[in-house]
Amino acid sequence: MPTLLIHRARCIATQDDANTELKDASLLIRDGRIERIIQAAESTDALLTQVDEVIDAHHHVVVPGLINTHHHMYQSLTRAIPSVQNAELFSWLKGLYPIWVGLTPEMVRVSGQVAMAELLLSGCTTSSDHLYIYPNGVRLDDSIEAAHTIGMRFTATRGSMSVGESQGGLPPDRVVEQEPAILKETQRLIERWHDASFGAMTHVAVAPCSPFSVSQDLMRESAKLARAQGVRLHTHLAENDHDIAYTREKFNCTPAQYAEDLGWVGHDVWHAHGVKLDDEGTYLFARTRTGIAHCPCSNMRLASGILPLRKMLDAGVPIGLGVDGSASNDAANLLNEARQAMLLARVGRALEPFGCDHGPAEMTPRDALRLATRGGTEVLGRAHELGQIKEGFCADIAMFRTDTLSMAGGAVHDPVGALLLCASDNADYTIVNGRVVVRQGQITTVDMGPLVERHNQLAMQLALGVN
Repeated sequence: MPTLLIHRARCIATQDDANTELKDASLLIRDGRIERIIQAAESTDALLTQVDEVIDAHHHVVVPGLINTHHHMYQSLTRAIPSVQNAELFSWLKGLYPIWVGLTPEMVRVSGQVAMAELLLSGCTTSSDHLYIYPNGVRLDDSIEAAHTIGMRFTATRGSMSVGESQGGLPPDRVVEQEPAILKETQRLIERWHDASFGAMTHVAVAPCSPFSVSQDLMRESAKLARAQGVRLHTHLAENDHDIAYTREKFNCTPAQYAEDLGWVGHDVWHAHGVKLDDEGTYLFARTRTGIAHCPCSNMRLASGILPLRKMLDAGVPIGLGVDGSASNDAANLLNEARQAMLLARVGRALEPFGCDHGPAEMTPRDALRLATRGGTEVLGRAHELGQIKEGFCADIAMFRTDTLSMAGGAVHDPVGALLLCASDNADYTIVNGRVVVRQGQITTVDMGPLVERHNQLAMQLALGVN
């Protein structure tokens, strides 16, 4: 693996425990790890001729690779579908299930690479993905292979739906699976793909879809399987008011009580959204170190509500960021997601009496960056190896230019603050495991022109029901 020197960065935001920010410092990367942080006063002259590549970082702010904790990558094929542009969660799903039933393995592979390319261009180096619909021979392997091709660090979650409309669930019966088959396939995937070693490129998690699409038995058995195999658990919870009403009607409990009763709390569990968790649920999640994937753009797009982010963080709930599905966002820019999380937290506080006096301090730019880095690693169980620029940690790095139009008049004052407050530019370089996968704003691992062209052809085929 080539050695790499990131030379004399304008600013390195390490995201270490002290929130250290270094000026004119350099990074030596070897064998996929950060070998040395070289302070401004130290000479790098000898290294310049010893390494395989030098990246001049004089005009860059350098941050740890961003972490995406929730996505549905296949949904890149169904962005901006007119019939559901103005729908809330349940009607949005009912409008899209009949389209998604036409998914093919090629569609999952191609849409996965498109979604990952978009993430990588936003400085995201690690992403989870929640694939829960498996028609026409689709397998989670299709997503994992897409990640390997494009070079993204990946947590593949084996989603599932087992309760269709005839049994009181939300999805149509033709998209659900039998529960024994779900559990058997999930175990196969863990045994085939999950890598528990330091710096692993692929993790597998167990992820029944939601209270309105799987049985309580499947939730319990999935938790047992995950813990027997030493992998994490993921699902949707408390996303909007209809979600809450369904759980109360079907199970006579709150979402937090539902999760606790089924064994779905603990340091190895993370739930997507959690927008409508009550106080009891917040304190349960804090006490048990149960994580949340906060998806502000999707929550705004579907009008699901505003997560009380600061309240949950102060209570001790582990929280990372997620772009959510590309049909409910309809983008996958994780830097912009961090910016939106910051802005939404501020406006959420402003809805309270005299909240405008307190809202601006509710979430700072550096708070938002921490959510997008260390917050995500805590939620995905990788805080010991990712999310910081630290010697010995994985060399997952995002570099953003500070001399762009969008940063003009901002980076001169505070390059880190400008990264979150100014318009979200693409990364100039994104490095995953020491490999440059975005160079000067371009993906290096796949040819994006033919990929996007094929993706658009498949999107039209899917929408028209032509497989």
